[in-house]
Amino acid sequence: MSIVVSALGYTYHPGTPLETVALEDISFQLEPGQWISVVGHTGSGKSTLAQHLNGLLPPQRGSVEVDGIPCRKGEGRLREIRRIVGLVFQYPEQQLFAETVFDEISYAPRNWSCPEQEVERRVRTAAERLGIPEATFQRSPFHFSGGEKRKIAIASVLAASPRYLVLDEPTAGLDTTSRKELLALLKELRSSEGLGILLITHDLEMALEMSSRILLLHEGRRFFWGTPDELLPELTERNAVRLAPPDILALSSRLLSRGCSVPLTWDWETLANALNRDPSFILRKNEADECAS
Repeated sequence: MSIVVSALGYTYHPGTPLETVALEDISFQLEPGQWISVVGHTGSGKSTLAQHLNGLLPPQRGSVEVDGIPCRKGEGRLREIRRIVGLVFQYPEQQLFAETVFDEISYAPRNWSCPEQEVERRVRTAAERLGIPEATFQRSPFHFSGGEKRKIAIASVLAASPRYLVLDEPTAGLDTTSRKELLALLKELRSSEGLGILLITHDLEMALEMSSRILLLHEGRRFFWGTPDELLPELTERNAVRLAPPDILALSSRLLSRGCSVPLTWDWETLANALNRDPSFILRKNEADECAS
């Protein structure tokens, strides 16, 4: 059981002067309980990839299968795929449509013919997980801030109990506390319920911290596929396509180049602990400032 993407290709406006290749020869696999982050510069094909994973866009080249079900135009089981794969759009305004918050969150379980008692339970559970007060259930979802709309959109997808969750920049518009709460929830869903997560993000630190594997796209092609640790040298040695490495990663790379016994890391605690354990590491303040600059 998995989402299998094989040699996926997609071109916008083919055969016209506006023809644009958005994806070319993309292959990877997302297992239940796995967390994959997709990173890349704006226009690298990330959002186009996301829309293929629950059949909103049919593959023009290659294939996408969800738990053995092919995503194909005219395929009668696309409805089942959209129950299995929950997609949260980059802009929540594109996803919200109901008159009230309750109707928005309850739409998916009702669409899958859940009994009304079960619908109520799912709405309250999803809302509680996202910190959406019951007192707001009868308000319009369009009367909230961008971050609150994003929470409602995510709750509406979780209420369907998907096996896989595809999120396009889910932390955009969230304050620091809400961001931490959302990431903690996703980690809990992954570990306790085996939810497979595909996260599209510009936040390299978040991708490095949370992911089992990372897919780096460049101009619609797969530039890198591997673990976070395997990506670190790509970010420092190859100057990966228009992606600036996190500051701590850049600092650890500079310290390594100066002969310091430290790991190549993006995590400041790991770097600090390594420096404290190294008795040979003695830097005067001006040298430390030079490394950090």
